Amino acid sequence: MFATNKTTIKTTIKTVAPTRTATTQRRAVVVPRAVENSAADEKKRFFGALGAAFVVALATPNSALAEMRLPPIDTDPNRCERAFVGNTIGQANAVSDKVLDLRKCAYDGKDLSGKTLSGALMVNTSAKGANMKETVMSKVYAPDANFSGADFTNAVIDRATFDGSDMVGTNFTNAVITGVSFEDVDLTDADFTEALVGNEDVKRLCVNPTVKGETRMQIGCRN
Repeated sequence: MFATNKTTIKTTIKTVAPTRTATTQRRAVVVPRAVENSAADEKKRFFGALGAAFVVALATPNSALAEMRLPPIDTDPNRCERAFVGNTIGQANAVSDKVLDLRKCAYDGKDLSGKTLSGALMVNTSAKGANMKETVMSKVYAPDANFSGADFTNAVIDRATFDGSDMVGTNFTNAVITGVSFEDVDLTDADFTEALVGNEDVKRLCVNPTVKGETRMQIGCRN
């Protein structure tokens, strides 16, 4: 009788235990629909300025944009003029009703001071010697652009990408620089006096071979 009960118990365990485990695993991955909807809405808001057609890769811990598959350039003949108005909806969050497409636009010597350019696409844009004091440039995508001699005094530059751009003699005095990608950027004679530069940004800037002499001291490079 004892042997029979023991066999019965073993059989019961083998039959029931996997079912409980499977049930537990299924419950662990169940996400309430309200949570799913909330996450989806948040994602839409976050990437609103970039549009549904964009594929964004966040390649660094600081979320600096490293690469992006872009749509065709906006055919609006007045699209470049939008920089003088800026992003008036999402502000620093880069959320807007329309992408701020400033690619290949020319602002050499122009006054863009105080403008919010968050979420702007500025690939191949030229802003040599432009007045960009106190501009807000969160999540700006501006590789292969020309900002040589531009004045970014008191600007806020956050999670932006300037890879391959010309920033010779650019003035970053008292600017806030966080999560910015300066890969292959020419920063010869750039001025970072009193700039607030994030710790990780300092590390990346200090390995840039064009960052020399006084510029290294201003950034806070240790050697």
